[in-house]
Amino acid sequence: MAGLRPASFGAEPTGERLRRILSSPHYDAAADAFRNPPAAHTEPQATHSRLDMIRTLLRRDGRRPAAPIPVRRPDLSVPPTSGLRLTWLGHATVLAEIDGRRVLFDPVWGQRCSPFSFAGPRRFHPAPLPLADLGRLDAVVISHDHYDHLDLPTIRELAATDVLFAVPLGVGAHLEHWGVRADRIAELDWHEAVDTAGLTLTATPARHFCGRGLRNKQRTLWASWSVTGPRHRVFHTGDTGYFPGFAEIGADHGPFDAAMIQIGAYSEFWPDVHMTPEEGLRAHLDLAGGTLLPIHWGTFNLAPHPWAEPAERVLAAASAARVRTAVPLPGAPFEPSADELPVAPWWRPITHSPGDSTTTATGAERAFSV
Repeated sequence: MAGLRPASFGAEPTGERLRRILSSPHYDAAADAFRNPPAAHTEPQATHSRLDMIRTLLRRDGRRPAAPIPVRRPDLSVPPTSGLRLTWLGHATVLAEIDGRRVLFDPVWGQRCSPFSFAGPRRFHPAPLPLADLGRLDAVVISHDHYDHLDLPTIRELAATDVLFAVPLGVGAHLEHWGVRADRIAELDWHEAVDTAGLTLTATPARHFCGRGLRNKQRTLWASWSVTGPRHRVFHTGDTGYFPGFAEIGADHGPFDAAMIQIGAYSEFWPDVHMTPEEGLRAHLDLAGGTLLPIHWGTFNLAPHPWAEPAERVLAAASAARVRTAVPLPGAPFEPSADELPVAPWWRPITHSPGDSTTTATGAERAFSV
């Protein structure tokens, strides 16, 4: 049966890698799984039946755009004048050019975030440029091993380069299984860091979960990330629920010039592992995050909310809080310190209204929405 396991499921940690996991202070031996930091919620959470969830997931309500999402092929030939430039490439994928170095977060170029090429959530828009045209990279940072953040075809293409992969504990097993050399993998627990090309990459806590196969043990860690260069600092949340620890991260590693904050794929059915837009703004304020770049929205249908709702809600919340926020087209670079940021609501002309006839996710897509 082992030979029938899809390559996309990756590999379970073994040997020294497993020893590090089992000895982590964040691993719960009794539960045989990593534990999350405490949630922010103190009141009891509402309970929902499986039928409630299925009914909600079957709702249409503008879950897909009405027309193709416009994308911009980025021109990265000239260095940023400020020393810091961000290019959101869709979902949680961001290229950060920081003090002459180039860091790629959660790269996903695949057509589906799924273990299968024939089923699972399909992209709303193409990648703004081929991965091969992105140019030299100094580091690839992975937040966790879910399909919409760790993409097999993308990793296999990057494995042909000499880039360093910075990943949470256990995720290196997947990378080695897909052809990345062990000496190019820095596998970190929370609060551990690796230095490369003059940058410090630090794995910081997050509230989420892990797993790629149907029977995975919870033995790969999830993380948010701080990246510090000689002059600039940026933060990437990965996937997370809101928790009070963001203030501690900001105190230890900030203030940041920019923060890439997860604001999409939220639901009342999983309130502690994905943030709402308002919670994302709260995390950004806790972090002293500088310019806010909302991520994890607009590329895949992964939750019951309308596809562009996260952008509308975060813009409103950020405006009320007077937080500098950028909402660029996928592929449009911007410098967080610029006097004028991209704030035009480009999604409005292609947003379905509630009750439209757009189709929702198939059963197979829901099964692998993470």
